[in-house]
Amino acid sequence: MSENFRTEKDSMGELKVPAEALYGAQTQRAVENFPISGLVMPRQFIRALGLIKTACAGANTELGLMTKEVEASVKKASMSVASGDYDGHFPIDVFQTGSGTSTNMNANEVIAHLANSVGDIEIHPNDHVNMSQSSNDVIPTAIHVSACLQIEEELKPALAHLYSTLKNKAHECEKYVKTGRTHLMDAMPVTMGQEVEAWAQQIQYAIERIDDSLNRLRQLAQGGTAVGSGINADEKFGALVAKQLSELTSVKFESKANKFEGLATQDSAVEMSGQLKALAVSLMKISNDLRWMNSGPLAGLGEIALPALQPGSSIMPGKVNPVIPEAVAMVSTQVIGNDTTITMAGQSGIFQLNVMLPVIGFNLLQSIQLLSNSCKVLADKAIKDFTINEANLTDALSKNPILVTAMNRVIGYEKGAAIAKEAYKSGRPVFDVAKEMTDLSDDQINKLLDPAALTKGGIHEA
Repeated sequence: MSENFRTEKDSMGELKVPAEALYGAQTQRAVENFPISGLVMPRQFIRALGLIKTACAGANTELGLMTKEVEASVKKASMSVASGDYDGHFPIDVFQTGSGTSTNMNANEVIAHLANSVGDIEIHPNDHVNMSQSSNDVIPTAIHVSACLQIEEELKPALAHLYSTLKNKAHECEKYVKTGRTHLMDAMPVTMGQEVEAWAQQIQYAIERIDDSLNRLRQLAQGGTAVGSGINADEKFGALVAKQLSELTSVKFESKANKFEGLATQDSAVEMSGQLKALAVSLMKISNDLRWMNSGPLAGLGEIALPALQPGSSIMPGKVNPVIPEAVAMVSTQVIGNDTTITMAGQSGIFQLNVMLPVIGFNLLQSIQLLSNSCKVLADKAIKDFTINEANLTDALSKNPILVTAMNRVIGYEKGAAIAKEAYKSGRPVFDVAKEMTDLSDDQINKLLDPAALTKGGIHEA
C-alpha cells in the first residue's frame, strides 16, 4: 500500500482511501461513483449536518440509549464539523444517490474519525453517530435546518436592509414629479417617491410570504427513520431532536406530526422556493425599472443617474453601465431556474421517499445565498445613492399630452383626445393647445393640468 493511501473496509469489502482523509470507505465509494459536476454540498448544509448529529447524540443520551462519554465525544466532533473546520473532507458530488445517503455517511465517518482521534472510546459511524437515524430522515431534516438558518441569519436581515433603504429613498424622492408610463408609453404623472414606495411594498410582501412559509419549513422529519414509521427510534426522539436544535440555534424547530409526509415529500422546500422565486421576480422588476430610468444619459430616459462603479466598455471611453441592476437581474434568472429544478425534484417523492434530496438542498441554499447578497448590493450600490435629474423629469412632463386626461370630466373624452392628438402632432405643450381648443381660462387649465396635483388621485374640478 502506498504511503499516500490507507485501507478502509465496509460491508462491501476493502478499498483505498487517501491517507489524510477523515472519511472512510462509504464516502470513498461515492467519490469514485459520482465524478459528475465537481459541485459539493454547501457550507450551510454541512453545518446543519453537524448540528443534527449533535442534537441526535443529546436526544439519545436523554433517552438512556447513549452513555455520557459517547455523547460528549460525538458532540465535540459534530460541533467541529458544524463550525466549518472540516469542510474539505466532504467531497461528494451533489449529483449522487437521491436519498443523500452518501453525504449522511460522509458526516458519520468524519465525525467518528474525529471522535476516535481524541478519545479513548471507540465511536462507530453507524452505531453511535447515526444512532436512531436514517439518511431518509437526516437529509430532509438537514434541508429544512440549513434553509431556515440561512434565511433567518442572511436573507431576512438583507431584506430588512433593502426595505429600509427603499423607504428612506422614497421619502427623499417624494417631491419629484415625473411622467408615469404604462406599456412603456407616456401616462399620467406619479412622484418618484410613489414609484420607489411601490418597490418597498414588494419587499415587505416578500418578507411576509417568507415568514409564513417558515412556519412549515421549521417542522422536521427527524424521527421518521427509514419510511416514516420511526423504526429503530424512540417515539420521543423526533421531538427531543427538535428541542435540542432549537437550543443550539436561534430558530424554534418543531417535530413534524406526520413523519410519512416528512420523508415522502419536499413540499415545504418547494413552497419556500416558490416564495424565493416571487422575490426574484420583484427584484427583476426593480432592477429593470432602475435600468430604464438610468438609460441614456442623453438618448434614453435619463431620469436618474446610478452610482458610477466601473468603466462600462473596453472600447467606448467614458461609458458607464448599470452593473448592479444587471447582476441582480441575472441572479433573479438563476433563482427562477433553481425553482424549476426544485419543482421537478419535488415531484420525485415516490411512495415513502423523495429521491432528489441533494439537488433540492443545493438549489434552495444557492437561491437563498444569491438573493441575500443581491439585496444588500442593490440597496447599497444602486438605490441608496442614485441621483435625480429633475430637469429631465420636468421637460418630459411639460410635453406630455396625456395630462389632458385630467380634463375629461370638464371637456369630455372626445375633446380631450383631439387636444392630445394636436399636441402630439404639433409638438406643443398641452396647455397651449387646450387654450386654443376650449373656452377655459388660464387658471382653470393650470389647475386641471397641475402635475403635482394629479399624483394625488381624486377629482380636480376647474
